[in-house]
Amino acid sequence: MGLVRMLRGGQVTLPVEARKALKLREGDYLDVSVTDGSVTLKPVAVIDRAEADRRLAQIFSRVAYVGSEAEPSEDEIMDIAAEEIGARRAKR
Repeated sequence: MGLVRMLRGGQVTLPVEARKALKLREGDYLDVSVTDGSVTLKPVAVIDRAEADRRLAQIFSRVAYVGSEAEPSEDEIMDIAAEEIGARRAKR
């Protein structure tokens, strides 16, 4: 995509083409990893935990259990959710 130069303090400006391709805006976060002498930058979404908890509580308040077995405990629900999230991330 282009050649970039590292400036004072380790700052690097990503080329416009890269920013547009990744739909990056000022203030976005990037995960940095170094593998086999290469630097990889991946965009990540950062969510405030309090806001995430509030939104999850709002979603859960609209959910009613309709299963034929006993209603699962909060811990069981969290385990199911964690397994589902893990499975979806593994598919990426």
